[in-house]
Parts: sequence; C-alpha cells; structure tokens
Amino acid sequence: MLSLFDNLGLGVFGVELNYTLRNVIFGSAVLGAVGGVIGCFAVLRRQSLVGDTLAHAALPGICLAFMVTGSRTTGVLMLGAAITGWLGTLALLGIIRGSRVKPDAALGIVLSVFFGVGTLLLTHIAQSGDAAQAGLDRFLFGQAASLVAEDAWLMLGVGAVVLGVVAVLFKEFKLLSFDPDFAASIGLPTTPLSILLTTLIVVAVVIGLQAVGVILMVTVLIAPALAARQWTNRLGTMLFLAAGFGVASGVTGSVLSSEVARLPTGPAIVLVATAFVVASLLFAPERGVVWAAIERARYRRPVVEAGLLADLRSLTRVGGVVSVAALAGKRGQPARPLRRQLRGLARRDLIVAAGDDAWRLTSAGTAIAEGAARRERLWKAYLGRQMELDTDGVHLSMDQIERTLPPETIALLERDLVAAASSGAIGVREPHPSSSPGVHR
Repeated sequence: MLSLFDNLGLGVFGVELNYTLRNVIFGSAVLGAVGGVIGCFAVLRRQSLVGDTLAHAALPGICLAFMVTGSRTTGVLMLGAAITGWLGTLALLGIIRGSRVKPDAALGIVLSVFFGVGTLLLTHIAQSGDAAQAGLDRFLFGQAASLVAEDAWLMLGVGAVVLGVVAVLFKEFKLLSFDPDFAASIGLPTTPLSILLTTLIVVAVVIGLQAVGVILMVTVLIAPALAARQWTNRLGTMLFLAAGFGVASGVTGSVLSSEVARLPTGPAIVLVATAFVVASLLFAPERGVVWAAIERARYRRPVVEAGLLADLRSLTRVGGVVSVAALAGKRGQPARPLRRQLRGLARRDLIVAAGDDAWRLTSAGTAIAEGAARRERLWKAYLGRQMELDTDGVHLSMDQIERTLPPETIALLERDLVAAASSGAIGVREPHPSSSPGVHR
C-alpha cells in the first residue's frame, strides 16, 4: 500500500513521492481518519478537552518507557504512552465521580500534573548524557519526517483495531453519546462503555504523538469532527465526513510541508484542519454563517414587503390613495428608502402610482396585505387567549413574530390557529375600520 503511488508512477497534487514523504502521507492519513472518527464522540459527549488532557498525560509514559527499556522503538514508546494515558483517564474519571471537583477543573488538574511529570522526566533524560535519548523531544511538537514504514504500518494496525471497535459497538456508543440515562435504563453497561470509549481516545492520541506531538494532538481529534458536525445531523454520516476531513488534512498538510521550506508537518496538518473548520462554519448548509445570512435575507424581504403592504392597506381604508409622506409618518421611516421599496413593489405589480408621490394597492397587493393582517390577528387572538388578555391588549406584530420564529414553525402554528378559529376555539374578528390591522411600530 505504501508503494502504490510509486508503482503507478503517480504523485499527490503533482508532488513526486519519495520514501519519507510516502510514509508521512500514509501515517498522517491514518491518523486523520482515526482521530476524526474518535473525535466525533468526544465532541458529542462534550469532552473535547479530554483528548488534550490525555495527550499531555501520555508524555511521562514515553519517558518512562525509554528509561526502563533504553529503546526509542516506536512500539515501545507508544505502549508507555498508552499506559500513562490510560492512567490519566482513570484519574480523570475518579476525580469527577469521587469528588465535588467540576469536570473542567479535573481536566486541568490531570493535564498539568501529568505534563509536569513528563517535562521533569524529559529534562532528567536530556541531562543524563545518554546519546540514545536524542529525538525524544519530538513528541512535544511532533516530527512526522521521522516516520518509517514500520511506524506507518503500526499506526494502520492500531487504527484498524480502533475503527473496528467503533463499528462493532456503533449503536452502543451512539446511545451513550446522545442519551446515557436511557442507555442505563435498558441495561447497557454505561460505565465500562464510557471507559472503553475514553480508552479509544487514548489510543488515537498515542498513534498521533509522533506525527503532530502532544501540544497539537487535540486539534487532530476535534477539528475534523467539528467541521463534519456542521454538515449533517446523522452520526453515521458525521463519522464518514470527519474521517474524510481528517484524511484530507493529513495528506494536504504533509504535501504542503514537503513543498514549503521550514514548515513542520504537524502544524501544517493542524492549519489545514482548522481551515476545514472555518469553511464549514461559514458555508455549511443550514448551520453556516454565510448560509444563515443568505436565508435571513431571503426570508426578510417578503416579511418587510408584507408589513409595508399592510400599512398601505390600513391607510387606503381611510382615504384610498396613500401618499409617501403619510406612509413614512406611519412607519417612522425616511421617505427616500421608502420610495425605493415602493418602486420595487410597483415592479412586481403589487402597487401602482396614483398621482404625484402617491400609490394605490393592486388586487394582488391587497391579497398579500389582507393575508398578513389576518395572520397578525390570529397571532394576537392566540396570545391573548394564552395570557388571558383582550386581543386589543396584545401588541406583537407579525413582523416581529416572523423575525423570531423559523418559517416551518410559523406554518405549523398557523394551521393550528386557523383550525382553532374555524371551530370557534379562537375568535377572529375584523378590526374596526378606524383601527390599524397593519404592523405596529
């Protein structure tokens, strides 16, 4: 698998793959996939900082493994990291469940204590004069270029075990993440499952330490999951998307690191993953900031137009033709932007000019205005009944309501209100001709 691109004579993004880059890309892709999938459960369980804590807790294990064995073999160091990372997990769970310390404080305690011990051990090893200790500090910030084929295959094997456990226990982990109380009520062993899930986070952290290091590992866990969450409401889809974002971040960051001088691989992977998060927060359907702004703009226009037509109708009932000055006075709006809005309504044949700086509703405009006025009266009747007030005492306009509630909620409640009004449960009466059925401002 590692030599697949070379055998085909291909590269990635037009970059020729050498032995080192091939190992780095492969290892980073495995790390991205495993970290993305496991990170989804950490995000959903609101344990995003657990990965950071466990990454720091793994540092003393690396140092102890070297001190005991004298070997810098990746498998030995990963085993040591896994042991202290798991001990950090038990310490964290013990503090949270056995004391009154809040989870965020417990995370801070475990992170600082284990990282402090690891830093002391790392300093002691550096001062011991042992030539074999050279390179241990790479686990702080990562050194993906040091990956060899055996390391990449080890990451693949361990990562496959992690993903296999997730696949087998997917339903249990899903229930534990969304409704742990219900999971306990149907007999699932929530405590062992929680420990197992946290152990998988430890394993995901351990396989990524050599590539991105203790400091940056949390981003590899959280960023792909956070980006994927913006695009879907289904856990299965979220896992696949997070794995895809993780792989893309690993591969792209590795290639960028090889092409840009003095750009470390770990930070490059983190920056690419962060770019996916930013893009998702901005452009993801339904949740993205830009998407939401476009939807608000699309929805605000008919709301504003309905309010304007309702005000025109209320003034028309008094005198027929409505001047811009009278309409501006009613709405408390400057005349110049109001004229621009009126010209837009005229282009849609909702109003027609009726003399100098005056307008009249068309039949289509009257229908829209009457519909807006009726919805407002229905809302006032509903709210009046809920608050035991007279309808005239409710001063909440349709404009305000539609800016507060999403369209699907408005449609649902309107159907209920119309049904209640038809059955007589809510009285809907036409206002007195001198009253204003339009938007209160």
